[in-house]
Amino acid sequence: MADVVVVGAGVAGLAAARTLVAAGKNVVVVEARDRVGGRLLNAGIPGTDQIVEVGGQWVGPGQDRVLGLLAELGMSTYPTHDTGTRLAELGGRTLHYQGRVPRLNPLVLADIGQAQARLDRAARRVPLAAPWRAPGAARLDGQTFATWLRRHTYTAAGRAFFRLITEAVWCVDPEEMSALWAHFYIHSGAGVDSLINTTGGAQQDRVVGGAQGIAEVMAAELGNRLVLGTPVSRISWNTDSVSVRAGRRQWRAKHVVVAVPPPLASRIQFEPGLPAERAQLLQRMPMGWTIKVNAVYDEPFWRADGMSGQANSDRRTLGTVFDGGPPDGSPAVLVGFLEGRHAQVAARMDPEKRREAVLDDLAGYFGPRARSPVHYIEQDWAAEDYTRGCYGAFATPMTLTRFGRWLRTPVGTLHWAGTETATRWAGYIDGAVESGQRAAADILATSS
Repeated sequence: MADVVVVGAGVAGLAAARTLVAAGKNVVVVEARDRVGGRLLNAGIPGTDQIVEVGGQWVGPGQDRVLGLLAELGMSTYPTHDTGTRLAELGGRTLHYQGRVPRLNPLVLADIGQAQARLDRAARRVPLAAPWRAPGAARLDGQTFATWLRRHTYTAAGRAFFRLITEAVWCVDPEEMSALWAHFYIHSGAGVDSLINTTGGAQQDRVVGGAQGIAEVMAAELGNRLVLGTPVSRISWNTDSVSVRAGRRQWRAKHVVVAVPPPLASRIQFEPGLPAERAQLLQRMPMGWTIKVNAVYDEPFWRADGMSGQANSDRRTLGTVFDGGPPDGSPAVLVGFLEGRHAQVAARMDPEKRREAVLDDLAGYFGPRARSPVHYIEQDWAAEDYTRGCYGAFATPMTLTRFGRWLRTPVGTLHWAGTETATRWAGYIDGAVESGQRAAADILATSS
């Protein structure tokens, strides 16, 4: 009999297991996939020993949990390429700019500035451990983020700017998401600028060797405590123990940590069933939708043209693009994202037609050379059976105020992890680390 069974070998589950093993606990980690990393995934570039990241890939300042973990694991980072001109297509205009914000019409800039200041100010009033206790929580949670934006922006271009941010940060349309969740998330990530910026923001740094390496190094430490290719189907629990079943295999333990996204947790059969409020919570936290593409080139020609490789558009299918290569430009990569409704439409397309549409957008941003990559690699995370979307889950209206208290509260011997349950940097790798360490600490507190 184990002390703890951890369900899920993403960063959250592995961080929980690592903390528990360090405290002397007997731990088993059970993972449905035949790999570790969850929403972190490296993909090899054909014919080379180099990789691109088709899952999560960025870390940034203030993300102390993941940066501390990287140091413990002996891993390092390098800066995202952020030199040169950026490109923005917004409100029918194409703008080349340097700095944080493009040179828009002064009225539009003033509109964006006042809305962002209001949003950041309101977000800071949301308690990270209990967003439902925020001033006016019920009012915020009873409206979508789109409603909030309509009430607090006054120009079409200003609204388009925040719609673009919503798609880029959450991979959803603002009509789908609770305004309270948006405010909580912004506070969790240290403000709008922090979430959208490269240097000084959440996209500042990359992990040498690819972000999936974080999970792979932790998995190597766990050794034979890790069981891959084994989807958990049932968890039987009582006040003293749990039984975790996966196919014909079964493990008994004193506690279980469920470290998978909410929609996947809802697919596990619990006996007895979960408390109704916890079950209702899981039904109200769907995943965002993104298709991530990596276009690999012989050289980073955009750098030679004085461009940073960063582009955004409120009218293209490929709404967000970064330079996805290391500082020396080898490999040369443009990494882009089809997000929210754009991902849904693109997923219905024939793969070759989708590729053509993406390359047309890249050529629109960076010129005709972008239409001819050496390799094209894409990942539709909504099509992944053991993910069902990216970057993370989000709360629909009235979820936090009615059921948010159950987000991370243990249910007897059942404990919950995953980046969606974090208080700081929810939705990011850092949030996954926090959630795993918090679930482990809860168990250690009950067994000390």
